[in-house]
Amino acid sequence: MNLFTFRRLSLILCAFLLVAGCAPTKTESPDSSQNQDAAANNNDVSALNWRVPDFTYTNQEGKPFGLKDLQGKLWLADFIFTRCPNVCPPMTANMAKVQQELKKAGVQVELVSFSVDPEYDKPEVLKVYAEKHGADFSNWHLLTGYSLEEITKVTKDTFKAQIAHQKGTSPDVPLLVTHPTQFYLIDGTGKVVRFYNGLQPDAAQIAKDVASLSKGK
Repeated sequence: MNLFTFRRLSLILCAFLLVAGCAPTKTESPDSSQNQDAAANNNDVSALNWRVPDFTYTNQEGKPFGLKDLQGKLWLADFIFTRCPNVCPPMTANMAKVQQELKKAGVQVELVSFSVDPEYDKPEVLKVYAEKHGADFSNWHLLTGYSLEEITKVTKDTFKAQIAHQKGTSPDVPLLVTHPTQFYLIDGTGKVVRFYNGLQPDAAQIAKDVASLSKGK
C-alpha cells in the first residue's frame, strides 16, 4: 500500500469515527471523544472528491432552496432533527456561535442544516427550533421536504455517514436517530473539502479555512 492510498483510507476511517447518534448518553462509546479528537487532526477530505448531488428542498420559510442557490459559495452543513434528545441542541447552538464568529471575522459562508426527520420537521417546526437556538436566517437555511430514504442516500453517498431511525425510550423521547455530528465545509462546486466536530467546533479554525478557500477561488 502506497502512502497516498494509506492517507485516503485514514481520512475515510476518521470520517466514520465521527458519526454519532442521538441515543442516550449512557449508550455512547467511551472512546468517542478520543476518536473525534483524532479525526479533527485529519479533517481535509478534498482529495476524496465527495460531491453533493443536485437538490432542491424546502427551507424554514417554506420556500424552495437548492444546490443552485449555493453555486460559487462556500457553505457549512450539518444534520439535525428537532426531536433530538441530546446532541442536536448543542450542535445547533454551536452552529449559531460559529455563525456569529464568522461574521465577526468578515468571512462569507452559507449555513445549511438538513433534517434527518423530514416527516416531522416541517418548515415551521424547523424555524421555531432554530430561533430557540439563536439562528440568524440571513445566511442559514434549514431544509426539509424530502423523504427519509432520499436524505439517507445523500448522507451515505456523499458524506460517508449513516442515518438510522429507531423507536425512542419514552413518550418524551419518541425517536432516536443515528446521524453524523460533523460540520462539513463545502466549496462553490459542491465538493466537501473539510469536516469539524460539531459538538466542539473550533470557530477560529473554520474561519481560517473559509478565508483560505475564499482566496483560492
